[in-house]
Amino acid sequence: MAGTLFEKIWNAHLVTRRADGRELIYIDRHIMHDLHAPIAMGKLVEKGRSVHRPDLTWSSQDHSVSILPGRGASELTAKVRELADKFGIRVFDIGDPEQGISHVIGPELGLATPGSTYASPDSHACTIGGLGAMAFACGTTELEHVLATQTMAFHRPKTMRITLDGALKPGVTGKDVILRIIAEVGVDGGRGHAVEYAGPVAKQLDVEGRLTLCNMAIEMGARTGLIAPDEKTFAWVKGRPYAPTGAAWDQAMQYWKTLTTDADASFDREVRIDCSNLAPQVSWGTNPAQVIGVNDKVPDLSSVEPARREAFQRALDYMGLKPGMPIEGLPINHVFIGSCNNARISDLEEVAAIVRGRKIAPGVQGLIVPGSSGVKRAAEAKGLDKIFTEAGFQWGESACSMCAGGMGLTVKAGERVVSTTNRNFEGRQGTGVRTHLVGAAMAAAAAVTGKITDARSLQGGK
Repeated sequence: MAGTLFEKIWNAHLVTRRADGRELIYIDRHIMHDLHAPIAMGKLVEKGRSVHRPDLTWSSQDHSVSILPGRGASELTAKVRELADKFGIRVFDIGDPEQGISHVIGPELGLATPGSTYASPDSHACTIGGLGAMAFACGTTELEHVLATQTMAFHRPKTMRITLDGALKPGVTGKDVILRIIAEVGVDGGRGHAVEYAGPVAKQLDVEGRLTLCNMAIEMGARTGLIAPDEKTFAWVKGRPYAPTGAAWDQAMQYWKTLTTDADASFDREVRIDCSNLAPQVSWGTNPAQVIGVNDKVPDLSSVEPARREAFQRALDYMGLKPGMPIEGLPINHVFIGSCNNARISDLEEVAAIVRGRKIAPGVQGLIVPGSSGVKRAAEAKGLDKIFTEAGFQWGESACSMCAGGMGLTVKAGERVVSTTNRNFEGRQGTGVRTHLVGAAMAAAAAVTGKITDARSLQGGK
């Protein structure tokens, strides 16, 4: 029977169908973090239960750790250590060379591989769909269930294919593609669906661009998002610390090469988007669907269906914008380059290409936080850290940090942050803070010009 990529992975991991209609799916690997892991493991201790597969379970210290050198342990990080030691779980701890943001180190270390199932107690677990894996976010109660049983229970999602036609022009990235997708389908356009990204643009993106693309599937309400693995994927995974080797690699490759959607498979919903003329994207509002091209103007109420006009006006008021004004040239106060969305080595190389030999504009504060300690080492080996600090950026240790205003990294009400993160909700980076989502090069361009700027003008022409 013909099947989609999602259906093939789902069916290969299906344990049973429950009486309540949910299906029990086997989870190959899962990685926790310091916000939810102490609670879930603590519940197991209270109930006298054990972790079913500690060898397939990891935990990262990322949400509640400082980016400053010499960062110490918080109450949460200390509790993770205590309980993980009790259950025999490997912790990517402060000072560990493999420490980093969970969604960055999962692919980086080979914990996630094509065709696998993967769980994490964070909404951006879907990141690893960029490898052709099936990832699910889980709450604390679900995490406890995964720890105890190595399974999760779901109502089977519907399927949705987003075909990305055309070819990306220079200076346009996976971040721009996903922002445009969400602008087209809306923040609830993928609700209840597993989304497969397909078409020539999905194939054009490198693996790290695909990870960025899949990272934001949750921002359109999707249960998960994924891209069929190909030779780019296999080459990227090979040699990762936890990836299979030898005969196990050969066996895995045989399976991975079957992970494509059959030509006659059908989806519950199909969407096509032509990316041929896509420009770098910038969010103007307070959700990731309120996005325009950098050369466009803030839309007016007439472009919005009546039921959403009140929310639209609220976003305009919160962001201090008026319909019809250009987004390019808008003065900014802060730039944050980091998070599980755009803090990999390729992102940092894009930033360095813009800021090399330049300085951050007067009155602008810039912070760069690598997605993992491995990314930090790689950047420093290339001398990127010196480029950043000489330009005036603060260079931090790996952590989630300013993505959600963690560890006190917030800014003042009314100030504008140009950010490579995945969310721009009201107050996310501080009460009254106005966040504009962009890709890495766009953030760098804003930092050195002091305003929202088309990064292509600093890359050799629009």
